[in-house]
Amino acid sequence: MNRAFSIYLDLVRVLAALAVIVYHSNFRLLTTEKLPFSNHGHAAVIVFFVLSGYVIAYITSERENTPVSYWSSRLSRFYSLALPVVLLTPLLDLAGEALAPQFYTGGTTTYGLAWLRILTSLTFLNEVWLVSIMSFSNVPYWSLCYEFWYYVLFAIVTFTAGRTRVLLAGAVMLLLGPKILLLAPAWVAGVVLFRWQWLRALKPLPGALLFAASWPAYWLFHQYGLTEVGSGWLLKLVGPHLHQQMAFSKFFMTDYLLALIVVANFAGMRALADVAARPLRAIEPVIRPLAAYTFSAYILHQPLMQFYAALIDGDPGRPWFYAGTMLATFATIAVLGSMTEQQRHHWRHGIRKLLARLFDRRDRQVVAPAAGAPHG
Repeated sequence: MNRAFSIYLDLVRVLAALAVIVYHSNFRLLTTEKLPFSNHGHAAVIVFFVLSGYVIAYITSERENTPVSYWSSRLSRFYSLALPVVLLTPLLDLAGEALAPQFYTGGTTTYGLAWLRILTSLTFLNEVWLVSIMSFSNVPYWSLCYEFWYYVLFAIVTFTAGRTRVLLAGAVMLLLGPKILLLAPAWVAGVVLFRWQWLRALKPLPGALLFAASWPAYWLFHQYGLTEVGSGWLLKLVGPHLHQQMAFSKFFMTDYLLALIVVANFAGMRALADVAARPLRAIEPVIRPLAAYTFSAYILHQPLMQFYAALIDGDPGRPWFYAGTMLATFATIAVLGSMTEQQRHHWRHGIRKLLARLFDRRDRQVVAPAAGAPHG
């Protein structure tokens, strides 16, 4: 991948993570003021989906082109952080709710069927069909449950063929149900962006026009509240009960448009990467280290914010309360991220050895002669 474009994608990753954090910090009563850009949380998740699809398509074309290498990287990335976060969150919730229950929602995020919440969170089954099982107070965890299964479906399409591919993909889609599949096109848009030769061959001038047009398109999308417009359309079509059960997928109608705007932005910048190389490389020393912690920030911020808000228990009308809560949250993310996400290479090594052993055993069973068969 072009170095300058890679830096740009890391910049987008950092900004999208910050948008999600600002959205949740504004939502959870840490401040009485409406924060700037606090209505971009869901849009940032769609940005992450497109970005994820692009990156996965890229790495499978370059290096993770076997099931063992692909899954050792994917599983290590997820579980190096998901496992400790899923186990830590209920402890933080218990402590925080005991200190200041006003920052929680009456105990349902902490106590209700804890074993089920842990089990579904660790198997990424929280959002199958029309159920929506919150991972305790960790609302953003829902998108991991979508993304994990996009990885699974992508692997099936990439590493299998024929009847096996159809049967496996069909079985997974039957397991998942409509919600996760409805947002799959946003993720697939990133794959298309990488693989479509016409977009890859885009020249700098049309790239500049596409990149420039994507920004007012994004502004207009938010100016006219199209996320909520899409939700309103769905409400009229399916009624209030099913609309509520659609949870985070109820915006899918206009999420597709937003994904196209993101694709246009990425395609335009990719065509401009060499032209914009100097300013992008100038910010690289700042952006790269921050981008390395975006996954940690995304998945850790919600339970940490609520816990520190309860621990400090200040006045949301005073700026110091918000600043202190967020400072403690980011400091803890840096520490925990260094101990988890930044150590995922150890997980990858162990998972790779286990998967290699399993695949080797399977291959030996496939080629081994049947009992009593001639060995000639």
